[in-house]
Amino acid sequence: MQQKNSHAACTTVLVGKGATLDGSTMIARNGDSYEVLVPKRVTVHPHQVLEKDEVYVSPGNRFTITLPKERYRYTGIPDREDRYVTFEDAGINEKNVGMSATESIYGNPRVLGYDPLVENGIAEDCMVTVVLPYVTSARDGVRRLGEIVETYGAAESNGVLFSDKDEVWYMEIATGHQWVAQRIPDDSYAVVANQTAIQEIDPDDKDNFMLASHLIEFIDKYHLNTGFDTINFRNIFGTQTLFDHHYNTPRVWYGQKYLNPECEQDPMSNDLPFLRKANRKIGVEDIAYILDSHYQETPYDPLGSGSEAERTTFRAISLNRTQDSHILQIRPNVPDELAGIQWVSLAGTFSPYVPFYTNITSVPEAYAVTPMKLSLSSAYWLYKTIPVIVEPHYTAFLKQVLDYKDHLHSQFLGKIAQADKEAENADQEKITGILTDASNQNAELALRKTRELLQELTTASMSLSKLTFSMDKNL
Repeated sequence: MQQKNSHAACTTVLVGKGATLDGSTMIARNGDSYEVLVPKRVTVHPHQVLEKDEVYVSPGNRFTITLPKERYRYTGIPDREDRYVTFEDAGINEKNVGMSATESIYGNPRVLGYDPLVENGIAEDCMVTVVLPYVTSARDGVRRLGEIVETYGAAESNGVLFSDKDEVWYMEIATGHQWVAQRIPDDSYAVVANQTAIQEIDPDDKDNFMLASHLIEFIDKYHLNTGFDTINFRNIFGTQTLFDHHYNTPRVWYGQKYLNPECEQDPMSNDLPFLRKANRKIGVEDIAYILDSHYQETPYDPLGSGSEAERTTFRAISLNRTQDSHILQIRPNVPDELAGIQWVSLAGTFSPYVPFYTNITSVPEAYAVTPMKLSLSSAYWLYKTIPVIVEPHYTAFLKQVLDYKDHLHSQFLGKIAQADKEAENADQEKITGILTDASNQNAELALRKTRELLQELTTASMSLSKLTFSMDKNL
C-alpha cells in the first residue's frame, strides 16, 4: 500500500545553468503539508568528525542506517521539534551540493504489486539528514540515495532534487527498490507536481541518466514496458488518474504557461512534457512567481473572479498548507565560499523569499526557534499571520503586499552584491563571518518590514469590517 505522511503535497521547479540569467543552477520546491500548521525553522549544521560511525534510527518508521563519522556543514529547514531533527526539506552543504526532498509521487498498482514499498525503508522524513552531509556532487547525491533505496528499500514513492555548480538532477523513486534519475539539460527547466514526471530514458546514456541496477531487468521480467522501442518511465511506473488531472497536471501546466506562454496546452493533459526550454532566461524571481502562484489571471484562481466551479476546479500551487518554499541557488561567477544561497519563504504566497548564504554559522533566533503556538517573535508564525488578514480582503490588499515583497527583494539583491564584494576582498578566515552577518541582516530586515506590514494591514482591515452601518454622521 502506498505510504504517505502529512508532508506529501509539493511542487518542484528545476533549472539548468544555461537557462538562468547568471549561469546559476537552481532547484526549488514548495514544502506543502496535509495540515494547515506544521511549524518550520531554519538551521545550519556545522562540519563534524565523530569518534565513530553513528547508527541513525528514524523516529518516523524506524528506518535504520549507519552513517559515516565525517559530515559536511549543511543547511536545513526542519520541522519544529525539540527531541530530534526531521523533515529537513532542503539545504546546501559545504561542497556546494544542493538537495531538496521530497516531491511526493505515486507508483501505479501494477508496479507496486511486483515491488511493494518497504514499511521501514527510507522515507522523506530523513532523506536530507542521511544523504546531504555525505556527498560531494549532485551525481554523488543520486548515487548515495540510490544505493540506500536498493539496499534498504523505500517506504514511499518520491522525487528528489540535486544540484551542484554544474549540474541539476531529478531522481524518482517509484517502488520499493526501483528508481531513475535524469540530468536536466543546461538549457532547460522542469516543473513537477506530485506525479511521476520523467519520460523516455536511455540506460546507455550515462551522462544524462542514472538508474537502479536492476531496473531494466525488472521491466523485462514483469513485461511492464508500455512502449515499442522506447522506455517511458512515466507511463510504466506512474499514474494518470482523475485525481492527477485536478490535483497535479494543472500545476505543471501553469508553470509551463508562465515560462512558455506561446505554448497552448490543456491543464488536464497526460502528455505535458517533463522538460521545456523557456522563451527567456530564468531568474530567482520567475521561480518565486511560480511557487507563489494560484492560477492568477485565469478563471481557476481561488482568489479570482471566476465562477465557483472554476475557482475550485484545480489545486493551486501555493496553499495555506505551504509550510516553507525554498530556492537553492548555486552561483558560478563567485568564489566557492560565496556560491550557495538558500532563498527561504515561510508560509507561502504572501511571504518574501529571504536569502541565506549557506557558508554561515547561525541564523537569527526568530528563524532558528519556532514555538508550537503562535508567537510574533517567531518568523514562521509572523509570516503565517499575514494571509489571515489578506485573504478576506485580497483585492484591497494585493498591491500593498506585492509592493512589500518587491521592495524587500530589491534590497536583498543589493545587500547580496555588497556582501559578495566585501567577502571577495576579505581574508579567508573572515568570509564566513561576513556572510553570516549579511544573512542575518537580510532576515532581520524581512522581519521588521513584515511587522510593519502586519500593523498596517490590521489597522486598514478594521475599516473593512461587515459589522458597520452608515446612517447619520451624528449617530
